[in-house]
Parts: sequence; C-alpha cells; structure tokens
Amino acid sequence: MSPSRRLLLAGTGALLGTAALGGPGSPTVHAAPRRPALTNGEHVAALVIGTGYGGSVTALRLARAGVDVHLVEMGMAWDTPGPDGNVFANTTRPDHRSFWLRTRTKQPLSNFLGFPLDKDVPRHTGILDAEEFGGITVYQGRGVGGGSLVNGGMAVTPRRERFGAVLPSVNADEMYGTYYPRANAGLGVTEVDTRWWESASCYQYARVGRKHAERSGFPFVFVPNVYDWEYMKQELAGLVPKSALAGEVLYGNNHGKKSLQKTYLAQAKATGRVTVSPLHRVTSVAPAASGYTVVVEQLDTAGAVTATKSVTADRVFFAAGSVGTSKLLTRLKATGALPRLNDEIGRGWGDNGNVMCGRANHMWDATGKLQSAMPTAGIDNWDAGGAFAEVAPLPTGIETYASFYLSITKNPHRARFTWNASAGRVELDWQTAWKQPSVDAAKTIFDKINQKEGTIYRTDLFGAYKIWGDHLTYHPLGGAVLDRATDNYGRLHGYTGLYVMDGSLIPGNTSVNPFVTITALAERNIERIIADDLRRPG
Repeated sequence: MSPSRRLLLAGTGALLGTAALGGPGSPTVHAAPRRPALTNGEHVAALVIGTGYGGSVTALRLARAGVDVHLVEMGMAWDTPGPDGNVFANTTRPDHRSFWLRTRTKQPLSNFLGFPLDKDVPRHTGILDAEEFGGITVYQGRGVGGGSLVNGGMAVTPRRERFGAVLPSVNADEMYGTYYPRANAGLGVTEVDTRWWESASCYQYARVGRKHAERSGFPFVFVPNVYDWEYMKQELAGLVPKSALAGEVLYGNNHGKKSLQKTYLAQAKATGRVTVSPLHRVTSVAPAASGYTVVVEQLDTAGAVTATKSVTADRVFFAAGSVGTSKLLTRLKATGALPRLNDEIGRGWGDNGNVMCGRANHMWDATGKLQSAMPTAGIDNWDAGGAFAEVAPLPTGIETYASFYLSITKNPHRARFTWNASAGRVELDWQTAWKQPSVDAAKTIFDKINQKEGTIYRTDLFGAYKIWGDHLTYHPLGGAVLDRATDNYGRLHGYTGLYVMDGSLIPGNTSVNPFVTITALAERNIERIIADDLRRPG
C-alpha cells in the first residue's frame, strides 16, 4: 500500500473516530422517580455543587453519616432515551446531545488532511463542554456523573514512588493502604482478562502498540478500567448491543461503562438522604446569619435561565471540577461575596501534561477494523522521559493502519484564574507555548518508535501539517490547591463550613489519568471532615 493511500485511510479514521480517546465515556442509565428539585427559600444541611467524582463521594459519605444532602448539577440527568432509543449520541454522528451549548461541534480530532470536520448542531445542554480559554481548550463532562460520563474509564493509581510529587502534604501510607483501595472498590475498577485480550480482535490496535513499544525498549503496562469486561466479551460475541465496540466514549457510553451513576451516585440515592437537581447552576455563595446563602439558576435545555432560587445551607461543598470550582471561587472572592478566601484561590492550575499524536504504520501493522473505545494499556517512560502514553483507539469500522496516543507528561507550567472586572468573567492565563515541555516529553517515546519502525507522524489530525494535539486538555487539575487554598483536608481558609472536594485540590499533574486520585482524595478528606466537623445523629 502506498504512503498516500495509508494517509488517506488514516485521515478517514480521524473523520470517523474523532471522539474515540481515553481521556474525558459513560453508562446506560434508566429513568427513576426523582425527589423534588431545589426550591426557592429551602434550607439544606449540606449542599454539594457538582456530581462528579468528588461530589459523588461527598454525597455518599455524608448521607451514610446521617446528613441530608442536596446535589446541584449544571448539566442534564442523562436518564431519558433520545429519538434513536439511546441516551447518548453515537460517536461518529454527533447531534444536539453531544456538546454543551454550542452551535458547532469542536471535536478533539478535528481535521482530515488539513480540512475541518466539525459540523453544525442545535444548541443544547449536551454532554461534552469544550470550554475555550486564551491558550487552551478544556474538555469537561456536563451532566449527573460529571467527568465519568465522558472519559475512557482508565482507572490508574499512580505509582507509589511518584505520589510525593502529586500531593506532597498527603500521607502516602494512608492513601495506598486505605483510600486508593476504597476508591477503586467504589468505582468498580477491574483488570481486563489478558488471555482474552491477547486474541480479541477489538484490541489488535493495542497489541500493535505493545509490539512497537517493546521493540523500542519501553515498558508496556496494562491499566485497569471501569468497563464491564463481561459485557464487552458479549459485545464481541454479538450477544448484546454494542457499546464500547460501537466506539462509544466521548459523548457517552450507552451500556457497559460503570460511570458514577452506576456506582457512587446509585449508592448515595439508595440512602434516601440525597436529592439531585440537574440543570441548576450556582452563581453565588455568601455568609448568612446561619450558614450560607446560595443563589442558583435553573436552566432549560437551550441554556436559558428559567428561574433563580435562593437557598440556605449549613455547609457547602465545592465539587464542580477543577475549572468550575476555580472559576466560581475566583469570582466570589474578587466580587466580595467571599472576600476572606486567601490569595491561593485560582492558582496552581495545570493540564496534566496532556498532548496527543498519531503515527502512520506500515501495511503489515494493521490495527484492526473493530476497535474497542475503552483503552487498556499505556507506555511508561515517566522516569526516563517524563511521559506516560495511553495507547488509544481510533474505532472507525475500517482499517486505518494508524496508531494513536494520548500522553500525560511532566509539564512544570501552572496557570492562574483571575477576575476580569471590565469583561465580567473569569480568565485563565495559560499560554500555548507552555505545551512545549509536553511535546518534548512525548517525543522521547514516539521519535524513538518512529526511528525503530521506519514510520512517520501523521500531520492531518489537528490542522494542516500539524503533528501534535497540543491545544487541549481532558484532565484539568488545580486552582484551589490542597494545603494552600484549603487546609490539608479541603476546608477553605477564611470560612467555616466551606469545602473543596474535587480535582482543583491537585496541583496540576498526577502522572497518570487522574480520576482515581480525585476519588481517593475525596474519600480521605470527607472521612476527616465527618469525624471532626459533623456530629453523627444519635
């Protein structure tokens, strides 16, 4: 096969597989009776802003401690099938369900031979937010379940010897002895059956990735996931509706993935003490005579405000994700609602060193027409080159002869959120040039593989003649860093009863996919908060 033919097929893979990355997937959810949404004038014991990993852990543990909890979520509930009978849109056919309040998609793999692939879609409160700042696009999940809806499920615990650089103020013995195991159990993390993996046609692409990594001297490591592997085996056997094998990931996964709706949130709701209000956005938190006054806007599916509600809460837990929590706290401090927050608010934000690239393989290294959208492995060159590269899928339905990777790298740059009073918005001072250390780290892997294999980088995925996907992140971290903006358990300095419980606590990098660390840290923090700050009933 000629190089040009190979490139054409690889480009077609970009067209058909634009969302098949392992960074920001989701579950089948079933409609269930809901408790009433938040009402104006209501008083709640604990109000949790956000339903992602930190918020879900917080709600479950508070509820089991006897505390009534109200979860406020800006996105939709994602429990009602659309016209096609599925809750979530298909990866290859984005529609109104795919993007948050956009009229045109902004797909991470956005080009084919330099030509744009994005399409017009109706404005809707869709599942994936591509939030643009001056120097970076941040992909985030929108809906009950947060980021668990739109990631590839790679449930990675950092290597113990690297943990000190991730969270230096946290006791590693406690994390690895108690909280990481608790988080992995709560999330339903399991290992792929490697005997099945070795022959499964849907992981041919990963086996090619292993061969290339090992022939260049790099460690190839299997990574746990939250996908139901028995379901995937049945998918491959044609016994159940295809989900991962239909390429479902970035716009949601209709069947096999264990998102938070199936794990922590399901357990939280089962307590009878947890209420969830989707399509509700918190705009203000300020001290009240007793507790805090919280102002919340109710949205319709076009993003319009249909009601504004004011409630009071004894305690407020910020868990809106790194960007959501950081933006809200930055604005509340600058505008005088929470003026005693310290100057660490908004600082320490990073992109987990995310950078993407593709390689055009030789015709004898076919990666397979059928590819599971749930990645299972990575190339670990962290110690030598500062990069961990996920071997990611391009599930197109045709042979692409292409290998694709999402790298997590050791990038030292940290940005800050600030309030622009004249524009009335929070801004982030990330600079595009700050991605260069990530590119350099990833090159320590892929330059060597290309040299060994006699292959080349693809230049058609991210723009004309552009090799690196250095314009985005799936893993935003920091902005309200633990033991700086908060104490060592997430209590915000300056205010009793205000807490941060999400990825904004982590200063910019975890060395691997971050959601297990976010979950484990939330488990650690809420356990201490319940023990020290709350009285157990009875």
